[in-house]
Amino acid sequence: MYTQVVESNPTPAEPPPTPQFLGNRTDVLPELAEATKEKVVIDSTNPLNADWSPKLLGQENSASEEISRLLPEAYVVKAFNTIFADVMNEPVKDGQAITAFIAGDNDEAKQKVIALARTIGYAPIDTGPLYTARYLESMAHLNIQLAVGQDGGTNAAFIYLQPKLA
Repeated sequence: MYTQVVESNPTPAEPPPTPQFLGNRTDVLPELAEATKEKVVIDSTNPLNADWSPKLLGQENSASEEISRLLPEAYVVKAFNTIFADVMNEPVKDGQAITAFIAGDNDEAKQKVIALARTIGYAPIDTGPLYTARYLESMAHLNIQLAVGQDGGTNAAFIYLQPKLA
């Protein structure tokens, strides 16, 4: 729900650009309601404050659920929010596919996003209904804390190892 704007193409002598947070932009969603009717909308956002700290939406809410309420006839699927941009073009780390956690209420829409994630090279996991986006956003907050708050860097990813079911 928060947009980050970064100037592109800094010269090598320039320091990296400072992100500018535009804040909560849910105000633009109602005008997209008709265009997204019966369409799959992938939500890869995480609610953050300008200092990268979590913007807490409460135990009964997530950014995805907010988006779903604002786009009531769209099929909102939470995906890719736990994957840093720095590793998105490299879906396999040390021989293991990065996990793409996926949540949504519409099974057909979710299967499309799972197929997309698999095609890209990720290891998708269906986490269940859209309300599980709350957990995915918390995972992203942890990831950001480790990367930014503890200077771990953003060249990191979640790999969820799960034994194959017989």
